[in-house]
Amino acid sequence: MKWKKFTLTTTVEAEDLISSMLDEIGIQGIEIEDKVPLTEKETKGMFIDILPELGPDDGVARISFYVDEDEDTDEVLAKVREGLEELSAFTDLGAGTIQASETEDKDWINNWKQYFKPFTVDHILIKPTWEEIPKEHKDKLLIQIDPGTAFGTGMHETTQLCIRQLQKYVNGESLVLDVGTGSGILGIAALKLGAKEVWGTDLDENAITAVGENLASNQIPDDRFHVIQGNILDEKHVQDWAGYEKYDIVAANILAPVIILLQKEIPVHLKKGGIFITSGIINTKEQDVLDAFAANDQLEVVEVNHQGDWVNVTAVRR
Repeated sequence: MKWKKFTLTTTVEAEDLISSMLDEIGIQGIEIEDKVPLTEKETKGMFIDILPELGPDDGVARISFYVDEDEDTDEVLAKVREGLEELSAFTDLGAGTIQASETEDKDWINNWKQYFKPFTVDHILIKPTWEEIPKEHKDKLLIQIDPGTAFGTGMHETTQLCIRQLQKYVNGESLVLDVGTGSGILGIAALKLGAKEVWGTDLDENAITAVGENLASNQIPDDRFHVIQGNILDEKHVQDWAGYEKYDIVAANILAPVIILLQKEIPVHLKKGGIFITSGIINTKEQDVLDAFAANDQLEVVEVNHQGDWVNVTAVRR
């Protein structure tokens, strides 16, 4: 099978936002090329002798994505351009040009699995379902994840920031809402940490399947984790399904622009004194998020935490 390859020339600053946008519109498998030097942590374990000479970082990134030759290319590109137009309000997209070419078939759905290995977040072991439990971690709290085509292995700094906040605030009576649940990793972590019940929302229909499969992998009954496809920001049936003044904790690991919108909606779903845990915030957008929270008289920021270039903001409902 031939695949149509499209390469978008943009900026390093926009990489994460564009990657998330492409995932949301259903594009599976992307490649990112830039001249940002790899860190020592990133190069550790690579089976190479000498890293290529990249030259100075010029801030330019190239993001390639692939479309099945049988798909409606014009429709896919229209969605991509619409997404880029929305993102242009939040970040510098650079040239924003898209170049077309062709490539042979690759197993984009499964090739990434070779890079997903067991890892720990404090006393929690997170591992893919296809890996064995490392002997040195056999006594840790276990979460098994196969994200499938939904977002969320837990390896990203933003997910780890959220999990650490869940450790602080979850108790045996906690009702949790996980906005943008993806693979369900945050909701499952909350349940493993003792939460009573979880509700999750996601725009991607694949999240419904992924959550169900991951619940089974973790021996968690379906009736403890409820999930719906939809947008809690503007879909009344999703808002009603979630319920009002109901939750002890709401978690949202998304992107800063979405969190800025969510801070207006989430308080109506939280109990008074309830906790709103957020991440997905790149450090260059930290102040924008803090300013939005400061302007909301229903929320008070109680913690700001950092890991790498990423930020967690935790607030309480007044």
